[in-house]
Amino acid sequence: MSGTIASNVARTSGTIAATPGGLDWDTAVVTGSSLTAEAGNGYFINTTSNTCTVTLPSSAEAGDQIVFVDYARTWASYELILDSNGLNFQGNADTYTVDYDTAGQSLNIVYSDSTNGWLPVSDDAVADVPEAPQTQKAIFAYGDTGSVTAVSNLVNSSGVVASDVSGVGTARRRMGAASYGTDKAIFAYGTTGSNVSMSNLVNNSGVIASDVSGVGTARRQLAATAYGSDKAIFGYGHTSGRVSLSNLVNNSGVIASDTTGVGTVRRNLAAAGYGGDKGIFGYGDSSILSMTNLVSNLGVIGSDVSGVGSARETISAASYSTDKAIFGYGDSGSYVSMTNLVSSSGVVATDTSGVGTDSGDRGATNYGGDKAMFGFGVGTSGRHSQTNLVNSSGVVASDVTGVGTARNGLRAAGYSITA
Repeated sequence: MSGTIASNVARTSGTIAATPGGLDWDTAVVTGSSLTAEAGNGYFINTTSNTCTVTLPSSAEAGDQIVFVDYARTWASYELILDSNGLNFQGNADTYTVDYDTAGQSLNIVYSDSTNGWLPVSDDAVADVPEAPQTQKAIFAYGDTGSVTAVSNLVNSSGVVASDVSGVGTARRRMGAASYGTDKAIFAYGTTGSNVSMSNLVNNSGVIASDVSGVGTARRQLAATAYGSDKAIFGYGHTSGRVSLSNLVNNSGVIASDTTGVGTVRRNLAAAGYGGDKGIFGYGDSSILSMTNLVSNLGVIGSDVSGVGSARETISAASYSTDKAIFGYGDSGSYVSMTNLVSSSGVVATDTSGVGTDSGDRGATNYGGDKAMFGFGVGTSGRHSQTNLVNSSGVVASDVTGVGTARNGLRAAGYSITA
């Protein structure tokens, strides 16, 4: 027989303390706001929705050990707090605050004696791996040709737009669209002439499913983005007036009920993912503006950020370079083709002179793993179907002659993680 024998600490009582590998792990993930911990145990702490205050044992012996693990990598958003319950922690009385707030952290503590009490043996954070594969293909769908349509066009991993596919679902325009579940997409809300709240899921082969009865307030002229690596959020829009409410989408494509809005009410804005797991809403019409609102990796919309760049509406946005975003085109009183890049920290850059035909009300999406494209829309000469590719450095290319039915008020999203 071979193998390594781990060391075990002998307690003062004569019993043997567990080693880390011999801990009794509580397999029930802790999601509540409080936990009473026991020595010799390990706990998976999920703070996705709230902080968790852990009460340590009121008495302990040298060698007693407890381990805590950041189950969902959310301690940076909602922290782990330790109540040392009358015993010292690192030599300090339990009147001191003990909290851990680093994403991906694990905490291993051991009791020493009455002087120093509980001591961290390690409190390291681990890298967030593996990373979700990037979306390779994309889809443009729905829109306005002079009347509402449900036609769609697939985009391959090289950015080539395919011819029209007969529409599935209720014809409409000015909805929102986003990727979800790492390799699928969702179109939702919009107007047929009347506002609707229905949705249509897109599988990882680019096939649009039939209508799903809506959840949340029917509205048009909203925006949507992916967040949290596999979920999505719809936000803002127009009902009988401009609104700022939002609806989260889980990684199965199920839309949640309305969340009271944060930020200035507006419509005709755009949204895109950035930073790998976050999102940004920007620009729009509440009188025309350029402000933005960041979305955390938990789907929480932040307060208004003063705008950078020219204020405009009917703008479009997409992710590129795996962790950045680009806003482009739109209407500032006349159609424009300028763009604004968004860094991996969500900072919007000043205007970049436009490439391609001035236009607005376009679709935009990521594709090919690290690139983006703008497509279709309306300009001074009317509706068109041309596209503009965006490389992995955020540089917009000149017009590509369009394929498919010219239209505006359509939306686009990435799907499929295979080339």
